[in-house]
Amino acid sequence: MLFVEFAFLPFFLTVLAVHWLLRSNTWRKAWLLAAGCYFYGCWDWRFLGLVAFSTLLDYVVALNLEQPGARRKLWLSCTLAGNLGLLGFFKYFNFFLDSAVTFLDALGLQAHRPTLAIILPVGISFYTFQTLSYTLEVYYGRLEARRSLLDFATFVSFFPQLVAGPIVRAKDFLPQLDEPRVWARVDVRAALTLFLIGFLKKACVSDNLAPHVDRFFAAPTEFDALSAWIAVLAYAVQIYCDFSGYTDMALACAALLGYELCLNFARPYFARNVADFWRRWHISLSTWLRDYLYVPMGGSRCARWKTYRNLMATMLLGGLWHGASWNFVIWGGLHGAALCALRLWSESMPRAESARQSLARTLLATAFTFVFVCFCWIFFRSPDLASALVTARSFVLLDAPGTQSLGAPLLAPLAALALLHGLAHSPWGGHLARSWRALPLWGFASAYGVAAALAMALVPASSRPFIYFQF
Repeated sequence: MLFVEFAFLPFFLTVLAVHWLLRSNTWRKAWLLAAGCYFYGCWDWRFLGLVAFSTLLDYVVALNLEQPGARRKLWLSCTLAGNLGLLGFFKYFNFFLDSAVTFLDALGLQAHRPTLAIILPVGISFYTFQTLSYTLEVYYGRLEARRSLLDFATFVSFFPQLVAGPIVRAKDFLPQLDEPRVWARVDVRAALTLFLIGFLKKACVSDNLAPHVDRFFAAPTEFDALSAWIAVLAYAVQIYCDFSGYTDMALACAALLGYELCLNFARPYFARNVADFWRRWHISLSTWLRDYLYVPMGGSRCARWKTYRNLMATMLLGGLWHGASWNFVIWGGLHGAALCALRLWSESMPRAESARQSLARTLLATAFTFVFVCFCWIFFRSPDLASALVTARSFVLLDAPGTQSLGAPLLAPLAALALLHGLAHSPWGGHLARSWRALPLWGFASAYGVAAALAMALVPASSRPFIYFQF
């Protein structure tokens, strides 16, 4: 069940109506838990057991972690083995098995290549990281274990963010379950507007760009160099609109239910360097990797070479989190290498010099960062390493083997989208937002109806799953 599908509308309206009609906070949480189970079950009810397993495991482990004694590390090992084992089997078993067989073949050793037909449960990377972060917070003494299983299960299965994030922290969400939500505090206009913006991003922009992107990456050897640039730029827009569009709609649904989720995007393509990009892109994942991987390894509080090691290890594992493919490892490695290079450059530059930024320098840095991020997207999107290398060669050297063209006219809508995105975050965009909020109820309803109708007219014939559902 996708947010952009018609089937989601009656589901959400039913959940919303019953949620606000119930007076008991306990019954509201039970209703949200049931809604989350139904929502996830619509994908594949067989995998509800995995969500239940992850929930019960971390609930029990967290309670035991509050007990003093040497067994705390044993309990922590249980949750690490359980969650990462679950993730490893369903997501990485065939990948590591194939890699091992390929390595043995390279050594001249013949090995049988068994492959299991494993179906990847939707959202498994998200909810395992979410429950694991809760247990780690309890282990480090930064959070008290939640005694109520209902509260914890509702936190894990909250349907707006269950299958594709953001990866919510327990310290931010669980306190919201303690106080009954009040309808009068819900900013309905802001939530409806955010949902429409997310819908436009996903259904009208991302889904319309997808066929052009798919056409190129299915056979990059058949296209010219200009098409490589067009396809890569189009994919950069597609994945941003797809993922941030989902996040916008998730935040909007949560807000209409009276809950607040964390921000996951902050204009990432306006970043001035790679570190700035990761402060703006998939924020809930980047902060998770920072807090539970990079910092525990020592972060930047150690020798220089160890800091570089920590950066590379974090980004390589961050790449692998996205999928069981060497392409994702390379994608993470490129970002890790860029972070190391940026840190080396920052350490070698005088502090006053590195802090001084003229407008021209800022624009140049932003453009360079965007092109680098787009180059890295090649490995993220390509179906295999051979295709990625072909596209990368066309992108960098303008040396393409093919003659087909995606068509320069596709550049016009991409340029228009970039212009609109820039205007939305300019003083003009702020003025438009204030005018939108100041509309009377009838004016808002009329304008919203027209905007929604225009959005529906731009929706392609068939909707596509959100890109991050596969992770």
